[in-house]
Amino acid sequence: MRAMKPARNLMLVLCPTLVLGFLYYSTGRLHLRTWGQKSQVDVDSSLYVGRIVASVYDKQGFLIKLDGKLPLHLQYKYGNLSSGECKPGYTEAKMASIFPKYTKPAPMFLDPNFKRLSKINAYPPPFGVKTQEKVIELILAQTKNYGLGTELDSLSCKRCIIIGNGGILSNKSLGSKIDEYDVVVRLNEAPVSGFERDVGSKTSVRITYPEGAIQKAERYEKTSLFVFSAFKPLDFKWLRHIVFKEKLRHTEGFWKSVARVVPRDPEHMRILNPYFIQEAAFRFIGLPHNNGLMGRGNIPTLGTVAITMALHNCDEVAVAGFGYDMNTPSAPLHYYENLRMSTIRESWTHNILKEKEFLRKLVKAGVIQDLTYGI
Repeated sequence: MRAMKPARNLMLVLCPTLVLGFLYYSTGRLHLRTWGQKSQVDVDSSLYVGRIVASVYDKQGFLIKLDGKLPLHLQYKYGNLSSGECKPGYTEAKMASIFPKYTKPAPMFLDPNFKRLSKINAYPPPFGVKTQEKVIELILAQTKNYGLGTELDSLSCKRCIIIGNGGILSNKSLGSKIDEYDVVVRLNEAPVSGFERDVGSKTSVRITYPEGAIQKAERYEKTSLFVFSAFKPLDFKWLRHIVFKEKLRHTEGFWKSVARVVPRDPEHMRILNPYFIQEAAFRFIGLPHNNGLMGRGNIPTLGTVAITMALHNCDEVAVAGFGYDMNTPSAPLHYYENLRMSTIRESWTHNILKEKEFLRKLVKAGVIQDLTYGI
């Protein structure tokens, strides 16, 4: 009995020590794993499988596995709608399902309260309005209108199509289908007259900048909105002359000739929210930030900017005439002229390959529909 006493005392000492050691070891491992998981999820949205990290989202924040299938909750929401019926909120829902950082509120055009939009106040053009606030206020006081117009703004569901200028539009006979959309957006000086069979005859919005604007007054549509997109501070000076119908005496600083007259009244002119340039460049495509200044390869094309605008303001989005085929340098660049694809290689502002990668995500996931299959 006395011989067992030291052994029992030894056990009484060892057992608590072993238990404490086990708890310390387990807690340490759990603590380390928790920290590891938290930091990885916050940084790159990854999941742990054993010790292997499986990334769910790419570096821009888009879901890697894109198949176009509707998540279950969206199947319930849209499954009973008739074929061809406009699906309210569809683009927003699809975009949020593949890009969790997506936020919808982003007005299409600037209005007198534009200073409330903090995301554009920190940058000068093209990514914001800094240094141009006074001239913008002056212009907006003259235009007096800041939406698509009474008829389009009153629609409970908007189907929008962005018409690119690509040569891929030729001989597709998509004109009648394009005209079925509620909002038809065209870019720069792309003509309609003479090309109606392929590009349609309807124009709701024409987005442009000084060097891209139509220079012959007779080629302007009589009912479309003239939407201005600024890429440099000088562009706002040009717009002020256009809105107030002042004579444009000097054109230094523009990289080619610009329109001197736009045959539209101020009430039919708008200023595109520069947030769409900022978001397309830095969040969606991943172009160099360059401290928020225009630099080499960090400006998205106007077509992608227009698509970004539509993602925030349309219930359904389609595109046509998009897709630069860089592997075929002799292919026509535009549907209305003889420039060849090789011309785009000379651009120092755009990154066509990275931009196409972004647009392919949207098409593959079913966020947008590509009628010409060029993306």
